[in-house]
Amino acid sequence: MPERRPQTISEKLLSAKSGHPARAGDVVIARVDRVLGTDASTPMAIDYFERMGGERLFDAARVTLALDHYSPPNTAATRAFHARMREFAGRTGAELLEVGEGISFQRAAELGRVLPGDLVLGADSHTVTCGALNLFATGVGSSDLAAAMLTGSLWLKVPETIKVVLDGQRPPGIGAKDMALALVAELGADGAEYRALEFTGPAASGLSMDDRLVLCNLAVETGAKAAIFTFDAETARYLEGRSTSRGTPVGADAGAGYVRQVALDLTRLSPRVSLPHAPDNVVPLEQAIGTPVQMVFIGTCTGGRVSDFHAVLDVLLRGGGRLSPGVQLVLTPASREVELALQKDGTLPRLVAMGAAVTTAGCGACCGTSGIIPADGMTVLSTANRNFRGRMGTPSAAIYLASPAACAAAALSGVICDPRALA
Repeated sequence: MPERRPQTISEKLLSAKSGHPARAGDVVIARVDRVLGTDASTPMAIDYFERMGGERLFDAARVTLALDHYSPPNTAATRAFHARMREFAGRTGAELLEVGEGISFQRAAELGRVLPGDLVLGADSHTVTCGALNLFATGVGSSDLAAAMLTGSLWLKVPETIKVVLDGQRPPGIGAKDMALALVAELGADGAEYRALEFTGPAASGLSMDDRLVLCNLAVETGAKAAIFTFDAETARYLEGRSTSRGTPVGADAGAGYVRQVALDLTRLSPRVSLPHAPDNVVPLEQAIGTPVQMVFIGTCTGGRVSDFHAVLDVLLRGGGRLSPGVQLVLTPASREVELALQKDGTLPRLVAMGAAVTTAGCGACCGTSGIIPADGMTVLSTANRNFRGRMGTPSAAIYLASPAACAAAALSGVICDPRALA
């Protein structure tokens, strides 16, 4: 019997799900623990499912469908998408997250539907976000989603892994978005194409779950197939009250093989901003200072969690709490849980009193399918993950990406500025 070679987290997890020793480059048929669909992908997946002869789901308790991209629907076509998904869920028993419940994978994490050691497939590229919980999560197309709903399994090529070592002490005023943008700049738009990012290092354990979710989320902007944190005390803390199970935590073996190692020294980080029209067009924030802004967007799966809104309120209060004339501040919580928490602690009412507009929990204006979208020629500073031309539904808009703190500072001043400079 040959001795088992050391494995990365991805190799070890996909070995467990396929029942065979998996190495980077192998193709495996893997068992799926959770299938996530959205209203942007599921209607087509249902078509494929029915063409495949599907009548029953492999396990209705493991399929979650979310009405999150068109939340609420604003056309007859998108209303029809929702009607089709409601009918399908009612017929098959799949879990349906209604309009206002929030983003598919955000809710899956909050509800304890995804656990350490799981294999999660979602027809949304940012499903990789769930890897913050020590699991393998990846985005797939509608046909693959249909196959997974029908069979409970899917073929995957085991990715090579890039080891991301987080070190140093994060300076005050530096957020997870600054860290994530720095990493995107380091790797580039395709520097991790079909590879997994494995986050480790002395500073990793000091990151909150919200921080980890942001880093895993932005990983897909480097082409990553998955992004994974190790299970630790923070993972266990997050799962308390959300699930009675800790799942099956997975760690890398000593001596595991990595295709590359990237070090991110948090001590040396400064605020970052992504310039139009690519997420990896990242520069130090100081290079964009003074750029006029007409819309500030706080929300989405990258910047719509409780800690993000707390950071926004803190900056606004330090700056006097008065929005700059001509700046529209739009807030979209990532989920109803987030929205209710912010209502309960008074954050949302205070932000609304300052002039912010709050839209339905979900994806909102991020991809231009719902919520308040920018007018022609507007410059937008956003906490979202993508700033491609036309991303927010307006091809002539210029979209910049930055941290919640930097976005709040721009809402106060009317221009991009360093939030650390506020009194």
